[in-house]
Amino acid sequence: MAVSNNKSSLSAGEIIRGILAADPAVTTRVNKIYPVIVDKAELPYITYRRASLQQDPVKGTRGADTVGIEVICYTARYTEGVELAEAVRDALDGATGTSEGLLMRSCFLSDSEEAWQDDAYLQQLIFTVKI
Repeated sequence: MAVSNNKSSLSAGEIIRGILAADPAVTTRVNKIYPVIVDKAELPYITYRRASLQQDPVKGTRGADTVGIEVICYTARYTEGVELAEAVRDALDGATGTSEGLLMRSCFLSDSEEAWQDDAYLQQLIFTVKI
């Protein structure tokens, strides 16, 4: 099977990571940004993943996609987590971007939740991304 060089909404996380990694308000607050999950990491850090995808096909083409991207901020202190979540929201809410020809037309915060897990505070942000 040939490998395609065409990027689709399945690669939307690359754009999200690029925006977060380029934002000083985010990078000064975290040690690392990981895709999907990590076994061991030093707090504070961020994970991101594609949580959903809805295709809007147009006759003869793939059409536009709407992607749900989950960004989770892991921190040792609650206030630190909220501040990191605010920085992530500032970086992504209303953002546009590209990665190797893939265009993110819009990104907005659509949901959030907070939790405590494995000795860390979590701030979970769900962004709706239009590709």
